[in-house]
Amino acid sequence: MDNTVKCEKRDQFGKNAARRLRREHKVPAVLYGANIDSVPLTLEKKDIFSILKSESGENTLFSLQYGSETSNAMIKMLQKDPVSDQLIHVDLIQIVMDEEIKVDVPLELVGTAVGVKSEGGFIDFITREVEIECLPNNIPDSIAVDISALHLNQSLKIEDLPPMEGIRYITDSDQVIVLVQAPTAEKVEVEEEGEEDEAIEGEEGAKASEKEDEKD
Repeated sequence: MDNTVKCEKRDQFGKNAARRLRREHKVPAVLYGANIDSVPLTLEKKDIFSILKSESGENTLFSLQYGSETSNAMIKMLQKDPVSDQLIHVDLIQIVMDEEIKVDVPLELVGTAVGVKSEGGFIDFITREVEIECLPNNIPDSIAVDISALHLNQSLKIEDLPPMEGIRYITDSDQVIVLVQAPTAEKVEVEEEGEEDEAIEGEEGAKASEKEDEKD
């Protein structure tokens, strides 16, 4: 595993200790695992941001080194200040490489739907992530969804996703991913009203012109 994050065990707790860490551009964290007691840690913020900016994001596997211990880990949860959006705490989970785990993976739409290109529809991207179960090394950065063959009012569901070796889809197979929608009735009505207004204005203009001709 190429990614290595070095950190320290944390022995000070509470809000004051957390504030001091944040002033030092560090963040309190806890490592959880089925086979270990929870371990309080201190991480560099830059290491967390580096992980989040990578292609795999929160699903990035990395080697966590603290003291003489080393664990394979992933980000489980991020806690941010609701006002400042500042990162204030990180939960990490220990990963056992030969045990399957469940993660959410982003879906990526590929192509341009026929229903959009030729039939006046628009794309409604409903489900943007899918939960999968697989071994840690098999986690994809994203899963491509080809929408190029979709016509107006057609959709793709989880059951339509391509099979991937070593990966099982957990999300309900009937869940709609993407739908090619027709323009809404409201939009059509607005357009029709606009056309009627133009017609009325045209008629009124014609009548006014006729009256002017009669005066002459």
